[in-house]
Parts: sequence; structure tokens; C-alpha cells
Amino acid sequence: MTLQNSIRETSIMTCFSILPDPRKSRNQVYPIFDIITVAVLGILCGADDWVEIALWGESNHEWLKECGIGLNGIPSHDTFSRFFRYVDSQAFEKCFVMWTQKISKVLGGVIALDGKTICNSKAADEAKAIHLVSAFSVQNNLVLGQLATQAKSNEITAFPILIEMLDIKGATLTIDAAGCQKSLAKKIRDKGGDYILALKGNQTTLYEETNNFFEQALKVSAEEADCNYYVMEEKSRNRTEKREVWATSKLEWLPQQREWSNLTSLACVRSTRLVKGKETIELRYYISSLESDAEKLGTAIRSHWSVENKLHWQLDVAYREDGCKVRKDNGAENFSIIRRATLNLLKADTKTKAGIKNKRSKAGWNKKYMMDILAGNVN
Repeated sequence: MTLQNSIRETSIMTCFSILPDPRKSRNQVYPIFDIITVAVLGILCGADDWVEIALWGESNHEWLKECGIGLNGIPSHDTFSRFFRYVDSQAFEKCFVMWTQKISKVLGGVIALDGKTICNSKAADEAKAIHLVSAFSVQNNLVLGQLATQAKSNEITAFPILIEMLDIKGATLTIDAAGCQKSLAKKIRDKGGDYILALKGNQTTLYEETNNFFEQALKVSAEEADCNYYVMEEKSRNRTEKREVWATSKLEWLPQQREWSNLTSLACVRSTRLVKGKETIELRYYISSLESDAEKLGTAIRSHWSVENKLHWQLDVAYREDGCKVRKDNGAENFSIIRRATLNLLKADTKTKAGIKNKRSKAGWNKKYMMDILAGNVN
């Protein structure tokens, strides 16, 4: 098999190859496959903007030509920028979702939906920076999909579109209070998933009823309150945290139960933290379509926050996402899709004992490792 075919037949390139070309036919100096391939490989190997991608392509031009790529030369950074500015970001996202669902094992377990703002993505003529809503599979340790909004407050419009793209049958979706909406709960259930939604003051009456119930329940035994109870503790050098979970499915008293699709249980998590001798206590409430298994609910709620250190933190540290100044049109969103695609590729390598940043460096230094990463042959 030739190098060209080796790259073309990798699952990621197969899925991205169906992307519609936004250019007019008379302006197509560089094949769309070449542009996408150089961008993916450049970012995989450590490039963090269009200039660095073009430099990576120029530095590896001879090798790329052996692969049948760049026979008309390497596009300039302006060409990369223009191309990805005008690529339909939703079409690009659909290619990404197709790929992630192809390489993921089983899409069960917990899928955490959460948002992140790219700090430097604000263009001069825009009011706010781009806010990305991502779906993260805790079980597979993969980003499954993302959508961009112009503000954190618009997450509510992005959630249903993202859920519609994904196959969530048998999975449990966890979302913070912004996603605690009746329409969203119904969409999740209609697609065969379950939900655990954080409950805050945006659902005033339901929150007040839930708060009143658990205020009484926590004063008596879990059994007396018709609650299932579970406790977990974590200790580190200067910090101890105790998380207690109460869950109930006895909701005949709750007027709002019929208004929510398959609302089956309410849960309360009480976190007691002791940091350097100072104690803090926090109560959080959740609604769910799952039965009142306090351990299962507590574990799922806890795993939701893995999106912070397994996705957001890695993108900031290993990819310098918050410092990226790709801003115009669809450029920031499309660049972020490639970031997350290469992050998924690098995470699949569990053999190399190094962080994501160092794996990117290794891919840039070692062509065989880069090709193994691209093909998913790392383990």
C-alpha cells in the first residue's frame, strides 16, 4: 500500500473527505484533501495556528509529495485561513461526529455536555468570543462532537442540535443547570438516552419543591425519607472531601413530575470539603430519568466534571487553545474541530507514557509514530 493510500484510508481522512468544498471550481489550485490533510497533520504535530500549519507543510513538503500530497505546492497560511473561514462548520462537525462514532467502542456510559469559551476568539467586529459546547464520552475518553455559540447564554440552543447529531441510545447525558429544560429532557428520552440534569433557580417551582423535600429528608434517616443513600470520600495531602448522595423515586407528591419526560428521581449531593482546616458545605440538586440508585447517580454526577481535566484543561495546556487568535467567520470553530480530532487520536495512544503536549512533539519528530497515530495503530 502506498503512503498516499495509507493516509487516505485512515478512518479520519475517510470521514473528512466527504466535506463539501466551499471554493469555486476555478479557484481550486490545491485539492481539498491536501488542505485538510496538511491541517490535520500540522495540528497533530504541534502547529497552533495557520502560519505554523503552513510552515509545517513547507518543512515536510518532500515527504508529503512521496505521499501524493502537495504536488501543486503547500498552501500559504492565508489560503488555509480563507478555506477554513468559509467551510460550513456544521458540515465539518458532521464529518467529525461520523468519525468519532466510527472509532468509539460502545456509546454507553456517561456523556457529559459542557461549554468552554475560547478567550481570544473574539473578532474586532464581534461582541463576544466563541463559546463551544462539547459532548464528551467519559467511558471512551473521547470528544464526540461540538457546536459553537456566540455566548454562554446560548448553550440552550446548541444542546438539542448536538444531541440530534449523536447516537445516544443507552447512554446517560449529564448537563449543568443551563440544560435543565423540559424540551431537552424530552429530546434525550426520544433518542433513547437517559438524563441527569443539574437543578437550580432557573426552574423556580421545581427547585423550590426539591429544596423543601431534601431540607426535610436530611433531618431524618434516609430510610425514613424514602431515599437511597450513598457516601464517598476522597483524601489528598491538604484536602478531604466527603460526598453524600440522597436519591428518591417516590415522587407522587411532586406536581411537576408529569411535566417532564420520564422524570423518575430527584437527587441531592452534599459535598463537605476540608481544605487546610477550613470546612465548606455545598448542596446541589439533580433531576433524572434513572431510578433512585444513589451510587449510580453520584458516580455519574461526579464523572461529569472529568470534562474539565480530560478535555478543557488539556486543550488549554497542550494546544494553547485560549491563546489562539484564529477568529474570522467559521475559522475558530473549524480549527477547534481539528484540535479535538487530533486530541482523540493522541488519547488513543495509551502505550506512550507522556502527556498530550509531548505526544504532539513526538508525532512531529517521528514520522512512523505520526502515521501510527493517524491510523490508530498505537497500541
